[in-house]
Amino acid sequence: MKETIVKVEHLFHRYSAQWAVQDISFEINQRGVMGLLGSNGAGKSTTMNIICGVLNQTRGNVYIQGVELRKEPEKAKMHIGFLPQKAPLHLDLTVDEYLEHCAELRMVEKKKVKLAVEEAKARCGIAHFSKRLLRNLSGGYQQRVGIAQAIIHNPKFVVLDEPTNGLDPNQIVEVRKLIKEIAEERAVMLSTHILSEVQVTCERVMMIEKGHLFFSGTMEDFDNQIVPDTLVVMMEQAPSEQELLAIPGITRVIAVTAKKYRMFFDEDQQLVAQRFIETSVAKGWGLTEIAIERSSLDAIFAKLSGKEILG
Repeated sequence: MKETIVKVEHLFHRYSAQWAVQDISFEINQRGVMGLLGSNGAGKSTTMNIICGVLNQTRGNVYIQGVELRKEPEKAKMHIGFLPQKAPLHLDLTVDEYLEHCAELRMVEKKKVKLAVEEAKARCGIAHFSKRLLRNLSGGYQQRVGIAQAIIHNPKFVVLDEPTNGLDPNQIVEVRKLIKEIAEERAVMLSTHILSEVQVTCERVMMIEKGHLFFSGTMEDFDNQIVPDTLVVMMEQAPSEQELLAIPGITRVIAVTAKKYRMFFDEDQQLVAQRFIETSVAKGWGLTEIAIERSSLDAIFAKLSGKEILG
């Protein structure tokens, strides 16, 4: 039986008259990266702040390693590492000074502080910057220091709020790789509004919209929510959109280029593809390529959250 690392029961939170989170329940009982997805204002940060003990919920319970967070916050927080959206860095300190300070705040035994700092630096690839002032590090390395402070006390559960926000493409790739390495030893919750982020980083996904949890499952479950619904075709003698729409089952046509079209359908994919091929041959359209395409991650998100994608 797997150990329950995080358990959230019927979580509610209200700011003044507005509910930010309503009746959210879930468990995390394995290592790896759990993506917490949602648009801006969906309730992600509120949920994460409550789970990390930064904010007291209006109703509901949170347990970390079986410890009720509200009743025994210090004990529960010993198992939590947290990197907020804006890393809490003291820019006039060196990397070593800052991490030693964080270790002390996290109640690491005094005799083990140096070792904890060295291990966190090695894990995050920042050992060569030990004596560098934080303000003189690039954004990517400042983020690595932020992650290092979140794991300095070797927690079982690490929460990262928009950890790649503001980084350049190369830095994003490096930080994503680091997150996956850290998740080999503990449970990581990664908050983001970028759907491609979870696609390359996470094994499991939870999705929040308007304060409600409306999906929880594996990436495979997530990808399987919407079956393939488009055909992408290339033709040498491309017909008009009206001719394509005349083929039974094709409901919508988008011209990608002069010779490339994306066609949406509402019947069996193989049947529609066969009709298209037969029509193309009969009319001499010079078909050179045809592929059945899965709905995009954006479309899946829109479907699950009840939004409508406009093409």
